[in-house]
Amino acid sequence: MAKQAKQEIKQIKVSGIEFIYTLFMALIIALFFGLGVAAFYPAPEEPKYPEALQATKFNDGNTTQERSEAEIQYESDMRSFQETREDYSRNVSMITLGLALLAMTVSLTLSSKIFVMSNGFLLGGVFTLVHSMVRGFMTSDTKYMFAIVSVGLLITLSLGYIKFVLPHIRVK
Repeated sequence: MAKQAKQEIKQIKVSGIEFIYTLFMALIIALFFGLGVAAFYPAPEEPKYPEALQATKFNDGNTTQERSEAEIQYESDMRSFQETREDYSRNVSMITLGLALLAMTVSLTLSSKIFVMSNGFLLGGVFTLVHSMVRGFMTSDTKYMFAIVSVGLLITLSLGYIKFVLPHIRVK
């Protein structure tokens, strides 16, 4: 007799409280990662708008020359800040991508033991991955944006296959 491959689809019912717990856990994980990165890798500070330019009247004691110099300096500071912020966003994107991978890997290791927590880590990893992509979009580098979306797609496809397809395929 030839052995035939047969697919079995295992359905697991989840109660309402388990669903809520999974969703809450996912949000807490994503917040933990996002706030953790912000706490230990602070964002660059935006330059303050010069007081010389805040006055609405030209006869406030500042000459046109002083105002012009203050405006030039402020614009230079803003360009520098925007470049620094793009680098910061790219770095945060890479860090949170790694954390998303960590959460999803934990999800795979727990999948056969603690189903609800496994799903919480998986969904938390997905939320963190979205955060990583959003940070990647805050750069002006379209190649980096494409790379981060490509990595996100590969992670999603790979982990989705491992988590949802492989456990349900049994060869008899």
